[in-house]
Amino acid sequence: MDLRGEWHMQLHPDWLNTPALGSIFAAFHGAGFDIFAVGGCVRNTVLNVPITDIDLSTNATPDQMLALGQAARIKTVPTGVDHGTITFVVDGAAFEVTTFRKDVETDGRRAVVAFADRLEEDSLRRDFTINALYLSPDGAVHDPQNGLNDIDPVRLRFIGNAEDRIREDYLRILRFFRFFAEYGDPAQGFDADGLAACASNADGLAQISKERIGAELWKIMAAPNPSMAVAGMEQAGVLLRVLPGASGHTLAILVHLEDEAPDPATRLAALGDFDWKDLLRLSSAQAARVMAVRAAALSDHGPAALGYLEGETMAWQAMLLRAALMKSQVPDGARAAVQFGSQQEFPLSAQDLMPRLSGPELGRALQDAKDHWIASRFAPGKPELVAWLKTR
Repeated sequence: MDLRGEWHMQLHPDWLNTPALGSIFAAFHGAGFDIFAVGGCVRNTVLNVPITDIDLSTNATPDQMLALGQAARIKTVPTGVDHGTITFVVDGAAFEVTTFRKDVETDGRRAVVAFADRLEEDSLRRDFTINALYLSPDGAVHDPQNGLNDIDPVRLRFIGNAEDRIREDYLRILRFFRFFAEYGDPAQGFDADGLAACASNADGLAQISKERIGAELWKIMAAPNPSMAVAGMEQAGVLLRVLPGASGHTLAILVHLEDEAPDPATRLAALGDFDWKDLLRLSSAQAARVMAVRAAALSDHGPAALGYLEGETMAWQAMLLRAALMKSQVPDGARAAVQFGSQQEFPLSAQDLMPRLSGPELGRALQDAKDHWIASRFAPGKPELVAWLKTR
């Protein structure tokens, strides 16, 4: 197999030497095939950040993988056999192994692929140079696209011609900004060719499903600091394509104000007021949270009232978003007020007003009493609230 001598470093992460992976490597090598860890697990190991999954790549075809799995008595599942992917299950851990592939035809959404024999061919169909790193079981890093040159600090570059890579799958436009948000070096800024290619092909995002766009935007919002990535999207005309009328200005202020783990929903809410479920096909829970935090931020409730009505976590996010929208700091004492409000319990129940009140009248009285209790900063007890209702 021709690897062109493209390895520049050795890595020996703990995950590479687990018994489960070792049994898979042994099965492939015993049958005469090559196998590599590839993509994010290698990139993140080089960057010394946590890995989320381990993808494997091989020159064995799906049929050959199924046969060697049977011979080695390893459970195999043909999860994506048409695309060259077989899942190997060892000790309850699942590993996707995909045959080297090359693109034969693309339409901007999906590719027609053929199996390939060489690692270099497989690397050419990947998106960015830092994602085309392959790690041998012996710890050798194979780098056919010179991704290691772009990784410290990270320079996010498309493999080959940026226009060609984007036209193979227009979602790569959003992936460009997502990976910049996650790994990019703000001091270096965007790769000029990549940014220009995203701008000139932004209309192609119309071919991508709302679900896929929504999933990428959510990941962008979950990055440590997405504000520069979103500013780049705005500059390239990409934000306009996916969220007409959105602006990243409030997001930049929000990120500056944040003092704990970021909340993607609050960050999306900072971009504008949209029907998130329809526009991006977010899940019902995601869309509801985005709209709820924005509504809370725009409400007239103070921090203590928000703490009671929304709970401490949501209320604090609403206070951060409110400050960002107003281009101000969060008021002194707001955090303590939110926490105080979240700990309160309404002292009145329906039984306290029965049988004098019933039906809709009972419901309205309880709501009026609760509004009065909140406005009075939770001071009135049950006797005071019952007396107050009698004087209305």
